[in-house]
Amino acid sequence: MTNVVIVDAVRTPIGKRNGGLASLHPGELLAKVQRAIIDRTGIDPAAIGQVVGGCVSQVGEQSYNITRNAWLSAGLPLSVAATTVDTQCGSSQQATNLATALIKGDIVDIALSCGVEVMSRVPIGSNSNKALGLGVPIPKTYFEQYEMTSQFEGAERIADIWNVTRDDTDAFALASQQRAAQAWAEDRFAGQYLTVEAPDRDEEGNLTGTFHTVARDEGMRETTLEKLATLKPVGRPNGVHTAGNSSQISDGASAVLMMTEERAAALGLKPRARIVDTCLVGVDPVLMLTGPIDATQKMLARTGLSIDDIDTFEINEAFASVVLAYQKAVNADPSKVNPNGGAIALGHPLGATGGFLLTKALYELERTGGRYGLVSMCCGGGLGTGTIIERL
Repeated sequence: MTNVVIVDAVRTPIGKRNGGLASLHPGELLAKVQRAIIDRTGIDPAAIGQVVGGCVSQVGEQSYNITRNAWLSAGLPLSVAATTVDTQCGSSQQATNLATALIKGDIVDIALSCGVEVMSRVPIGSNSNKALGLGVPIPKTYFEQYEMTSQFEGAERIADIWNVTRDDTDAFALASQQRAAQAWAEDRFAGQYLTVEAPDRDEEGNLTGTFHTVARDEGMRETTLEKLATLKPVGRPNGVHTAGNSSQISDGASAVLMMTEERAAALGLKPRARIVDTCLVGVDPVLMLTGPIDATQKMLARTGLSIDDIDTFEINEAFASVVLAYQKAVNADPSKVNPNGGAIALGHPLGATGGFLLTKALYELERTGGRYGLVSMCCGGGLGTGTIIERL
């Protein structure tokens, strides 16, 4: 059996909306992590069999196979093929899973997965905006099969089913902020992110010729339960989700370099983790956001691992109820789930988040000496991505 190992993983700091990364074209930002992971490992980029990238809003600056455009923009070998996938929020995690499958299937022996989203420049939903005059993505026949709901409504229904209250979601949001602040204070993210130099622009958006440096996640903010309680619900008038306990609009990019165990040895590269299992599951598109529950149950059943074998979980904090329901459904220890904060505090640059979570899980296992890490994301349309890694 072919063992697929992770040799390195890297991410940018996550920029807040219209923050430090907003002046960069998404292709330039993705190129930075592609180039960084090659420079960090010293690998010959021509040896990479395929590059698989994730991006959600593939329109405008993020269209035309942005993974390939970024690769070429970085001055990397034109002979290396690249493709861009859309699995909604789980795009770069599914890119990693597909890259894993390419290696396991002996199609390539080295693959690079990555992802990007600059939501400041290409807002969520841009590629399905009615203003484009290209119609809507959901055919009328869909409504004969399923009720059409928003992610906000799905999150509220999940809260109803798992008895998650507004107090619960606010407390979870505060904990996410506190964990992220502690992680930065204790330098837990050291080594996993690169410092990004971005151009300055004037009020009209013109380049000024000067630059600024982004070296820290920008989404964190000091808050209290009292402050969170003052925020108005965004999904329903009496709902439990607000801007304070939901994921943030963000900018960022990530990359993960994988290969066979044999190729790593031949190149003198030290494997840091093994890919134990991957999956993509379909779930009820009305609730939409329960995918991590099913993905986790599927991978545990297939690998023979138990929930208690997992030392760290990275479950995307799209909405607080998603993770709170997940913890109840699979009986995960809350202290092991997103121990360094999640998307509520750090941000959620859609197409980059899967790689970001895998990077966080890898570094957390190394920091704590844990063995297994589980990463899962809910995705629009009712999907769940899943990956289990084992630290080596």
